[in-house]
Amino acid sequence: MKKRVSIFLSLLLVVFLVMGLTGCGTETNTDSDPGEEAPKSSGQVFINIGTGGTAGTYFPLGGAFAEIWNNDISGINATATSTGASVANVNLLKEGEVEVVIIQNDIASYAETGTVLFEGEPYPNIRGLCTLYSEPLQLVTTDESIKTVADLKGKRVAVGAIGSGVEANARQIIAAAGLDFENDINPKFLSFSEASTGLKDKQLDAAFLVAGVPTAAIVDLSTQNDVFVVPIDGKVAENLMSTYPFYTEFIIPAATYKGQTEDVKSLSVRAMLAVNDNLDEELAYNMVKSIYENSDRITAAHNVGKDITKDTALDGIGITLHPGAQRYFDEQ
Repeated sequence: MKKRVSIFLSLLLVVFLVMGLTGCGTETNTDSDPGEEAPKSSGQVFINIGTGGTAGTYFPLGGAFAEIWNNDISGINATATSTGASVANVNLLKEGEVEVVIIQNDIASYAETGTVLFEGEPYPNIRGLCTLYSEPLQLVTTDESIKTVADLKGKRVAVGAIGSGVEANARQIIAAAGLDFENDINPKFLSFSEASTGLKDKQLDAAFLVAGVPTAAIVDLSTQNDVFVVPIDGKVAENLMSTYPFYTEFIIPAATYKGQTEDVKSLSVRAMLAVNDNLDEELAYNMVKSIYENSDRITAAHNVGKDITKDTALDGIGITLHPGAQRYFDEQ
């Protein structure tokens, strides 16, 4: 009997010791500074940025935005993700897989209105933060005999990834030149880096790219090859601008790429930032504000950063502006 009592008392002592230790572990630390900022992890907001292929312009820009937001906005954990670009980004945003996307303004307009690539499937909840810079339509080749869009007849042509904004633009350009997309060219649905590789290996004759200049994939191609930029002008440009008012004229300056000896006339859309309408208004405001307060960091990530300014931030916006962004621009 005495042995049982002894065991019981020993167990009871262990319980009291554990409770005492647990209590000590949960006491409030009264020595901490009440004004000290709480760690970010206590209320962190994760922002995934949908960009594009790693050889394009969106990816490095997305990385710059993530860095700026992480450093300048308390509680933010932003990350740039490589994606299939504009159309894929709209779908990712719609499905809640990302919180911010970089897309073409024409694709954003199609999405909101449910037209062209989003025929019958409108996305009325998409909202704009700002437009960024002009994205010229670039038709490039290493074959100097290809001098016009019409010369693509019978050629192997990279037209962007399936469902991408580049594919939509390529289809429109081909049609404006009087060619049939399926029958007059041999379309290859490739990313920018894949198109560059295909041109290097002579598996392609030409490629469409829609991105800020200089585009990394074309720069990479031009390290070992002369690059010829085919103009998109004359009747082709007139047909496009009369049908699609979001296109504007653009000059790709001489020497943008090795082998490009003259200015080349083309057209342009605009890159923009888009979000869902449920993004917190204050967060959206701070995102936009921090972009224009850190232009040097954006330019360091890519040369097009110099074109991202408040003065052109609403040019070609094309879709409903997010209230947080609207408040920021109303204050300017």
